[in-house]
Order: sequence, then C-alpha cells, then structure tokens
Amino acid sequence: MKLLNKGFVLGMAMVWSLAPAASHAAAEPTGAEVYEHCNVKYPGEDQRSRLSIILRDKDNNEKKNVYRRFWKGYKGKDGVFDKMVLFTEFPPDARGAAFMRWAYTDQTDKNADQWIYLPVLKKIRRVSVRDPGDSFLGSDLTYADISDNPINPGRHKLLRRMEKGDMEVFGVETVPTNPDKALYSRVITWFTRNGASWDSCHKRQVDYYDKRGEPLKQQFIKWQRVGKAWVWDEVLVRNVQTGHSSVFQVSDVEINVDLDEEVFTERALRLGARRAESR
Repeated sequence: MKLLNKGFVLGMAMVWSLAPAASHAAAEPTGAEVYEHCNVKYPGEDQRSRLSIILRDKDNNEKKNVYRRFWKGYKGKDGVFDKMVLFTEFPPDARGAAFMRWAYTDQTDKNADQWIYLPVLKKIRRVSVRDPGDSFLGSDLTYADISDNPINPGRHKLLRRMEKGDMEVFGVETVPTNPDKALYSRVITWFTRNGASWDSCHKRQVDYYDKRGEPLKQQFIKWQRVGKAWVWDEVLVRNVQTGHSSVFQVSDVEINVDLDEEVFTERALRLGARRAESR
C-alpha cells in the first residue's frame, strides 16, 4: 500500500509541477474561501448536450455509451435540485433506452427518484437509489460525486498555494464533519485561478481517499465555457486500487434553451429524444 501512496502523490506532483510561490501570506485566502468561490460554477439554467462515457478495465477492455442529455436546474423549488434525462444513442442494440433522474436538495433529506425506459419491454420502471455511493451508470463516479458536494458539510483547509505567471493553484483538503455518513475520509481538490478575479477559478483535479485513509481514485477535469456557463469538456476518473477508469466527454452543448417541463416526464421517456428536441 505504501507503493500505492507513493504513486498517488507522484501523480499529483506531475500534474502540478509548479514551483512553490513566494510568500504571500498576507493575501492568502482560507480553504473555505477558495472552496466557496471555485467549487461550484454557473452551469446555465438548462442544458442540451451529448454525453459519451467510456469505461476501461485494468486489462484495457473498453465499453462505450453515447447519450443525448437534457438537464435543468431548479434552485431548490419544491425541494428539487435538478432534473436530467438521458436517451441512449450508442450502442445500437440499446438505442432508445432512456434514464431520468430527479435530484433533491439536502434539506429534504430525500434520495433521488430515477426511472428507466427499455424499448424492448415498452415499459418504464422506477429504480430506487439505495445509497448515494452507488456507481453512476457503471462509472468510477458515484451519484454523490456528481452532486455539488459529496461529503457536505465538511471542513476545508488550504494545504498549498502555488503560482506560475498569472496562474495560481490552490490545494484544498476537505474532511467530513460526520465521518460515519461520509463516503471518503478526505478529499483534496485542486483549483486554478488566472488573474485576480475569482470568476476564472475552477476545479481541475480531485483526489479521493477511502474510509481507511488510503488513496482511492483521481478525477481530472477539463472545462469548456459556453457563454457565461461552465460545462465539463472531458473528465477522466481513475481508480488507483482497481485499475478501472472512466472518461466522460460532453459535446454539442447548448445553454439556456428554455426546456419544457414535459421533457422531464415518464411520457417523454417513451416518446424519445426526437420529441424532446422539439420541446
């Protein structure tokens, strides 16, 4: 396990091969300030895009799925955080299969509702979410990982600050306030900022540690700007314990297209992506 730790730390050092900054202690923000400004970026009011997920096992065997994706944020209205629908486009034998998820705010203390539509059976089934730590579509991310804060609430500590030209790198450690309910013992998030404005600050890498404190997986994020919105471009997640990895690629992104409520219904799952496109 010591070798694993060494490789995990070495990986971080290779990504952030920057010289430590000169001392700017007087202007140094706290971990909580960095996290507040940089962790969650404006995603738009709604989105229409294409999502590809490539899964690779330790022997490099690969499985790819492509989805047409519709997403809308609700800002806590009626306890709803966001809604998402995925229509399968690839592989061909799964084309037409659909998945819908309604996520709720932390205040509701309610698990997400999920539905799947299988065209072969022509039936919609409700799928329960037993654990936020369940895998998201078979990938190396959990449902909790793709929410705003997987171990919220947590304590944030600035571990390191580096500079290269106008770019700053912040390493922030987050530990859960309630370890018994957390998925991880700690998470280290690496943010970058160009210039003095917090608007440019965003998440570039996340290192997850399991409940025993051992390195578990790393997430590397590339972003794209669409208007004022921040959207994933490509995300690599690598489980350092199993050798499994997942790549998420987002393309054909449209923001603030005023999606109709009808898109996020069981009826829409039956009608398919083409009908949803017209909504």
